[in-house]
Formats: sequence, structure tokens, C-alpha cells
Amino acid sequence: MAIPRIDKEALKERLDSGGPDAPLVVDVRLKYPYEHSSVRIPGAVRVEPPGFDCSALPKDREIVTYDSDPQELVGAQVAARLIRGGYRASTLKGGIVEWLTAQFPTEEKSAPTQKPPKAGALKG
Repeated sequence: MAIPRIDKEALKERLDSGGPDAPLVVDVRLKYPYEHSSVRIPGAVRVEPPGFDCSALPKDREIVTYDSDPQELVGAQVAARLIRGGYRASTLKGGIVEWLTAQFPTEEKSAPTQKPPKAGALKG
């Protein structure tokens, strides 16, 4: 199945226009990349692959998935599953990497913080 892809400029334009035609953006990054990032695309909701429950997602809106892989592997898999379930779905071409490279807006999200090492702990 060929998965529809949307480029970053088209997604940004559609999100900026707002309104009822704006897509729902779904963050499907794998656990580690998601948890260790402090940003997401504005308004994105989190769905954790692979065995997510898509019943909470609206069927009356287009859904755009994105992940952290420039090849959109997870985003495409999730979009395919949504399409098979009767949703209108596509994936962001290049994932969040392309979005960040373009310096498009992001929202902050919590990420783990690391404690500084104890004095002398890094000596070999």
C-alpha cells in the first residue's frame, strides 16, 4: 500500500490556516526518541506505537503522523493501519527531523533530566 505523504511546508500552511480542515497531528515516535526529546509539533497528540488504540482518534478529520526517522518508517506503518481502519491519514515526509531543520514552530514537552555527576566521578 502506498502511504500518502505530506511535506513540511504544506503541513505548516494547513496548521497555520486553522479551522475545521486543519489535520490532527499525531506523534508516533518510538518510546526512546519521544521521551528524550523536549519538543513536538504544535498541537500534536501522542500515540505510542506499535499496539496503540486508535479508537480515540476522530474519523472526521485528516490525520498526519510523524516520527523521528527521516524515512518515516513508523509514521508510515501507523498511517497504513489508520487507513485500513477507515481514517484519512498520511505521514509527514522526513518526519520531525525535516520540521526541525526548517526551523518551524515547536512546543516544549517534558523530557528526562540528568543529574550532574558527583565531583570526581568522571576521573579515569
